[in-house]
Amino acid sequence: MPLPPWREPTGVDAVVEGWLASGHVRPCLALDHSFAEHPPSHAPLPAELAPGLREALRSRGIERLYAHQARAFQAARSGRHIVVATPTASGKSLCFHLPVLQTLGEDENARALYLFPTKALSRDQEASLGKLIADAGMKTSRIVYDGDTPGDARRAARERSAILMTNPDMLHAGILPHHAQWARLFQGLRYVVLDEVHTYRGVFGSHMAHVLARLRRIARFHGSDPVFLTATATIGNPLEHASKLLDVPRDRIELLDRSGAPRSERRFFVFNPPVVNSELGIRASYMKSAVKLAADLVRRKVPTIVFGPSRNSVEIMLKYLRDKCHDVVPESALMAYRGGYLPEQRRSIERGLRNGEILCVVATNALELGIDIGDLDAVICAGYPGTVAGVWQRFGRAGRRGKKSIAVLVSSSAPVDQYFAREPEILLTAKAEEARIDPSNVQIVLDHLKCAAFELPFLSPANGEGESYGVLDRENTRAALLHLARGGVLHESAGRFHYTSDVYPANHVSLRSIGWDNFVIIDQENARTLAELDFRAAHTMLHEQAIYQHDAEQYQVEKLDYENHKAYVRKVEPDYFTEAMTYRTVSVLEEEALRKSGVVTGAWGEVSVVEKVVGYKKIKFHTHENTGYGEVNLPDMQMHTTSFWLTVPEALCLEVGRPTAIDALRGIGRALETVAAIALMSDPRDIGQTLGDKSPQSDEPAAKIARRGPQPGFDPTIFLFDNVPGGVGLAERIYEMYEELLGRARAHIAGCHCDAGCPSCVGPAEAEVGMRKSVALLLLNRMLRQ
Repeated sequence: MPLPPWREPTGVDAVVEGWLASGHVRPCLALDHSFAEHPPSHAPLPAELAPGLREALRSRGIERLYAHQARAFQAARSGRHIVVATPTASGKSLCFHLPVLQTLGEDENARALYLFPTKALSRDQEASLGKLIADAGMKTSRIVYDGDTPGDARRAARERSAILMTNPDMLHAGILPHHAQWARLFQGLRYVVLDEVHTYRGVFGSHMAHVLARLRRIARFHGSDPVFLTATATIGNPLEHASKLLDVPRDRIELLDRSGAPRSERRFFVFNPPVVNSELGIRASYMKSAVKLAADLVRRKVPTIVFGPSRNSVEIMLKYLRDKCHDVVPESALMAYRGGYLPEQRRSIERGLRNGEILCVVATNALELGIDIGDLDAVICAGYPGTVAGVWQRFGRAGRRGKKSIAVLVSSSAPVDQYFAREPEILLTAKAEEARIDPSNVQIVLDHLKCAAFELPFLSPANGEGESYGVLDRENTRAALLHLARGGVLHESAGRFHYTSDVYPANHVSLRSIGWDNFVIIDQENARTLAELDFRAAHTMLHEQAIYQHDAEQYQVEKLDYENHKAYVRKVEPDYFTEAMTYRTVSVLEEEALRKSGVVTGAWGEVSVVEKVVGYKKIKFHTHENTGYGEVNLPDMQMHTTSFWLTVPEALCLEVGRPTAIDALRGIGRALETVAAIALMSDPRDIGQTLGDKSPQSDEPAAKIARRGPQPGFDPTIFLFDNVPGGVGLAERIYEMYEELLGRARAHIAGCHCDAGCPSCVGPAEAEVGMRKSVALLLLNRMLRQ
């Protein structure tokens, strides 16, 4: 369809030339790097490929496959599992579509199961796969099966569909527990397609490994042994991660990490906003800087995506962008995309991007995944996304049609951002982070063992024989089953363990470790459902009197029905937005390991993290001035996880004065959090940090303890904890290398160009002016005995 008149592009070169000639932009460019165009590596179409599929490919201008696509086809057809780890827009979809459709065309009883981490991605892939099937003249049926699928379509999915496309949550709670109704699927299951496997990390990935173990167990019961076809964005350990996720030896998995796809010319910038307060090292707002750069692109009609760090920031940037560009393009050409939008609104935005009606979208990481959003020429990332892999995943959203593209990383004042702003070449050479899961987590194992026993009774060992489950061998499987039997969940009879509890187990196991029920946001004036938010975000965004932002419009929360998970809002036009204030305390539950190093003690174990939203600030639009406060009264949020903690003796603090030492230790905690995230190659958001007491003996609310501050006899303790329930092993690795991390933290602080402390290293001083950085270095020298 023809583009609207305002949408005719003028190219990225003019924008770049303007930036380089600008006295405001050019001095802030910490990096300007060009990637040359890379030619493709081809292979002929497989000889056995069906004529219809050949014609479908030719209709798309494909006469040959990329080399990695041809290898994937041969490996899949020979019965080997595969993991495709090639860059964004390298044609990964054909790596699994072709072998699946070839097999289904040869055997009418064959079935395939496609798993996508989100409903949006499954529906996007269903549309592209449907077109390929139609172009090939095949009669292969396919259907998306999720919470939005109507009842009659669900029956058709169970009885007739050759390709079932769903998500992990539906597989876990809606398909596996009712596998008898899906007998046709499991009897003929030849392939399981698992896309975006890099998203299956942490607790979610650990749960997913068990869902797949249960899937394979049920498939074996019905007489099938499917081949797994997996695909991932660039991560540091694709083969290891796939092996652990599938519980399959590495030598049975074909790694395809050399892309045969061409890469267009790209230019990569790191923009570090100018310093506006040299004494405190404070820089101009990275969000406003990102909006200014995006506005330059919009005015030149360059199709652009802007990534923001949070839902609230996305809405703020959209408002600013519309304010700047209202004279150039209509508001409908500038949209936001984030979690919480209703499905029909997200589908509408995706269509607008594909057909060119939307010129710029401001998004959270919800658009990092491979949803088809059309032809984009520029990416702006407001803030470091947390991982090097995340940087390249986001930047891969532009230049997907072979045209020249640009990508800009706008650094915030956060320490990790400033680390990469000072050493931007590291982004070009650093290895992508590893995806880590822990399927052996005891609680996760027991939860899914209950689900598996509900689905099929377990054979108990007899004469050394018996059934093993997932990561457990036969002996440990029996021990776990006996434990559940003693708890009344299972009953052993006639050589089998049967599920006997009256509780439906899958409904009580959340794969993503959040509540099942989202909060529904209701517009009171129009009596309509506006959006929905997850349980955790509701505490910070839907408390009463909060300004909830949606499509760059503001709604005030008039009432929060916490029990029924409903928020009632009214449209307003304030000149401010709200930002929640939270306090956090950590209590040690169980100490797993401890060792002393000089004057400090490092330990690792299980902790309880209590977080409470105690108030909110009113922040003025554009100037970001603080214009007032309000109170919030909501229940605490509690999380059981693992943590490393570093205890500093009170005697060391008294040498410099307790308030000054506490302030400096807060800065050391920030620096340790930064260097730990970089050393472990993990997302900084996966590591939480706070300063507290190792063994608080009080039942007071977290907020009151934090406001009161340390008392006499208090040994300050820095906590670095896994910021996900149950933990994923980060805290233990920090404990193993904490002396090295203390040295790195000292070098990080000493190497910062500020005088007294700034957001890039320890944060601005809160005690005596100019003391935080110097005292932090003094304390670190004592800890390291220097």
